[in-house]
Amino acid sequence: MEFQGASFQNLGNWLLRLAKLDLSVFDDVKDDVSATVPTLTVAVVASFLSGLGSWLWWTLEDLPDGGEVFIKSTILGSIFQVGVWFLWVYIAAMILSKGLRVPADMNRLLRTMALAFAPMSIAFLMLIAFLAIPIGAIAVGATFLLSYAALQAATDAEPHQVALANLVGFVVFAVVLGILSNISEVYESGGLAPGLFFFNLES
Repeated sequence: MEFQGASFQNLGNWLLRLAKLDLSVFDDVKDDVSATVPTLTVAVVASFLSGLGSWLWWTLEDLPDGGEVFIKSTILGSIFQVGVWFLWVYIAAMILSKGLRVPADMNRLLRTMALAFAPMSIAFLMLIAFLAIPIGAIAVGATFLLSYAALQAATDAEPHQVALANLVGFVVFAVVLGILSNISEVYESGGLAPGLFFFNLES
């Protein structure tokens, strides 16, 4: 417990370094077994905050059925997003290890890419209505870019191999969440997805 607690104490420092774009932080967490739970916690909390942002946008716009949106976007959407994020990591690992024959340790990838998911929490600021879409896009874009750095740090793959693995994983992530946004919609606006992915822009 003390071992794990020490890693949670380091979490603030890791996040601060990440905010400063000190990408060497990925080198510190990739082989730190005690960092697994704290970094996965980052992914879960960031996902929840993105769902909270889309719900707050809805609420502050004074739209009806805010409770339903909270359940679908913040609760269920966040859970689904974490699950689809795991799929992103798994696909990237499989492309590297099976497709490109580059060793890719799943535990290393989970730790580094979970930390790289932190920018998704920026979507909480989608509550600022007139900036909701740009803020959501920034959150997704920053997460994608940091995930590339996380994959690069956790493997010995060449940059183009990392780019391919990360891109395919992200495309699946985005497509699945896009599909979820069309399921169980509220007023044809959004469904079971958080943050930027909550919005069904075709409606």
